[in-house]
Amino acid sequence: MNVEELNIKIKNESDFIKNLKQEIAKVVIGQNHMIDSLLIGLFSNGHILIEGVPGLAKTTAVKALSDTLSLGFKRIQFTPDLLPADLIGTMIYIPKEGTFSIKKGPVFSNIILADEINRAPSKVQSALLEAMQEYQVTIGDSTFELPKPFLVLATQNPIEQEGTYSLPEAQVDRFMLKIKISYPSKQEEKEIVKKMSVSTQTNIEKIINPSDILRVRNLIEDIYIDEKLQDYIINIIFATREPKSYGLSLDNIIEYGVSPRASIYLTKVSKAKAFLNGRGYVVPQDIKTMAYDILRHRIILSYEAEAENITTDDVITKILDRIEIP
Repeated sequence: MNVEELNIKIKNESDFIKNLKQEIAKVVIGQNHMIDSLLIGLFSNGHILIEGVPGLAKTTAVKALSDTLSLGFKRIQFTPDLLPADLIGTMIYIPKEGTFSIKKGPVFSNIILADEINRAPSKVQSALLEAMQEYQVTIGDSTFELPKPFLVLATQNPIEQEGTYSLPEAQVDRFMLKIKISYPSKQEEKEIVKKMSVSTQTNIEKIINPSDILRVRNLIEDIYIDEKLQDYIINIIFATREPKSYGLSLDNIIEYGVSPRASIYLTKVSKAKAFLNGRGYVVPQDIKTMAYDILRHRIILSYEAEAENITTDDVITKILDRIEIP
């Protein structure tokens, strides 16, 4: 299949995206980038970390997305007293029979909303590691596969907020995307107030089922990406590791660059972004748009950068401005 034929096929196959967004928009006003990123994570088989201050519809958006899908959904509220067994399950002793019975935890579902994940200690956050990476859970001596598709959508308040625990770096790297949510515009907030001041029940229709999601994932893999764009992605990634080679004075700013996982994920999500836009090929803007969500939680900044209030987004902007677009 040539690019032209693929483009027509993708255009037809991605028609349902409009309906999906319309259903989510019934309860979420604005936040278009967050909604796009949630769909990209779903179709790229990647977990998502959503960061923003309380009240910006993070949980509402995830719940709305799950309502449009014919999938199992579980919401887990992370709190300081939560235990790993509360997530994955545990073995219960049955005195009459003298045996142990396995009780599976809420992680055995298709979509897991880990609400305020940084409210729980590291040992609880780490309990999700095996599930997110291996798509399986071990309870006692037994290992169980998780249902397909399986997706963790975690929300967190910014680290500056009180009563939070920083996510371990190994845990953060398991998330394909880290989305930062900003405040709505004046017009959007006016619409939010209008909608939320009326106590009417909003019904969200189910648009797709698990087989549709798996089919779309296969379609996205076929989306064309030119070799020049693959080199563009590699240059962006290497600029975080060897900034001097690209004429960037970031040696004192970046402590550690990103891993090859970032290259793989940036390629995947760029294809998914093209799919959302009804294209069978990737354009440079797809890569630039998604670079922030892929890289912001993988670049480790130095103490000097933190002292100067330089953020990873500032670093990504400098890299994207410097690397030549093919």
